[in-house]
Amino acid sequence: MPFPNRKTTRRGAAFHALAAGAAVAALALTGCTRVESTAPSTVRATDVQARFGAVDCREAKCVALTFDTGPSEHSARLLDILEEERVPATFFLLGKRHIDTYPELVRRMADEGHEVASHTWTHRILTELEPDEIREELERTNDAIERLTGRRPTLMRPPQGRTNDTVHGISRELGLSEVLWSVTAKDYTTTDPDLITRRVLAQSSRDGIILLHDLYDGTVPAVPGIIDALKKRGYVFVTVPQLLAPGKAEPGAVYR
Repeated sequence: MPFPNRKTTRRGAAFHALAAGAAVAALALTGCTRVESTAPSTVRATDVQARFGAVDCREAKCVALTFDTGPSEHSARLLDILEEERVPATFFLLGKRHIDTYPELVRRMADEGHEVASHTWTHRILTELEPDEIREELERTNDAIERLTGRRPTLMRPPQGRTNDTVHGISRELGLSEVLWSVTAKDYTTTDPDLITRRVLAQSSRDGIILLHDLYDGTVPAVPGIIDALKKRGYVFVTVPQLLAPGKAEPGAVYR
């Protein structure tokens, strides 16, 4: 697949300010209410009979790679890396200037077995919006993804991790579960792949949900080193639904 040639560096810089709160959100979720989230191990305990394919995260030491705010000019290279390493990922995609700019990459993500999910249409902070605006942000993205992949998303990640009871309720209505993270590389603060790698490795543990952004210049070059190091530590890479299996994410619930 040809590598997209549309330059997004300036757009990446614009998202720096939007993403700057993500590290704080990872620790305290600085939305309007304190968020109660569910750990993957708790979900898996709901059904001890079923298994998910060849990976059982009750036995394997699993970790999930997730990427926000794509697709971007870097996403084709990222997909090449993931294909070569045989690693699945979960992509929380942004609509405006991303899904509508790189539709072929959205299709490729789905075709190659990755989980395709929503990160809203315009990256507005959901806790600052009226209910109808929240629905618009989520439904418009879901519609676009479904048109391209044939599958409606069941997962979403609120921008900056900011969520509250209103967001939970609307997500439940739309059949969406909210997925936060346990590991953040703060890749919006640096273009140094080695630093991004060190940050991820320092925080990663079993059942970790790793937050990265393939929008930024330093992130995709860091991915091979992250994968190699975590594999050497005995980790198995899975999508977020695989991480929860044999349980299943419930609409309106929050997972981290």
